[in-house]
Amino acid sequence: MRTFLHVGCGSKRKDQTTAGFNTPDWQERRFDIDPAARPDIVGTMTDMSAVASASVNAVFSSHNIEHLYPHEVPVALAEFRRVLTPDGFVVITCPDLQSVCAAVAEDKLDDPLYKSPAGPISPLDILYGHRASMQRGNLFMAHRCGFTAKVLIAALRAAGFTSVACTKRAAPFFDLYAVATREPSSREVLEQLAQLHFPKRT
Repeated sequence: MRTFLHVGCGSKRKDQTTAGFNTPDWQERRFDIDPAARPDIVGTMTDMSAVASASVNAVFSSHNIEHLYPHEVPVALAEFRRVLTPDGFVVITCPDLQSVCAAVAEDKLDDPLYKSPAGPISPLDILYGHRASMQRGNLFMAHRCGFTAKVLIAALRAAGFTSVACTKRAAPFFDLYAVATREPSSREVLEQLAQLHFPKRT
């Protein structure tokens, strides 16, 4: 059985990751900065020393890296790469600022774009963090950086992930999905990983 590290898991479990991970073939290890989330491992993306090097087959990070300061992103991605086995890969999803800024350009900064389990989400929430959560004291929800597909791909390659695929979904999702392998891989392997772990566009 292969193991994936669910970084920034919050309250979510394996069945709320990707179709590729939500199978009996994968075992989940939950990792979060907040002890209240009851993760298997408490820690930060910039210091994952509690996770041994080359100890997991995959890393899944959903809407986490935008909570880092820009100078912390390379540190976190290096940590993701460190904990992967040589044949391992990472799946990252985060807001797509290109599509969000298109809504801002239409003067919809504070208009609800979609409804989430936490409530209505506006471009302002996507750019700076979910305001209602922060108002309740959860400052972990603040956003300190952002990505377009071009920037995310470049960040992964700079961290040593030589094979990278990325897709973006505009309204009503406004997100990016990237998959990157620790070591060079073929186009066929990347396409297979993308098919397993990227969501459908509809």
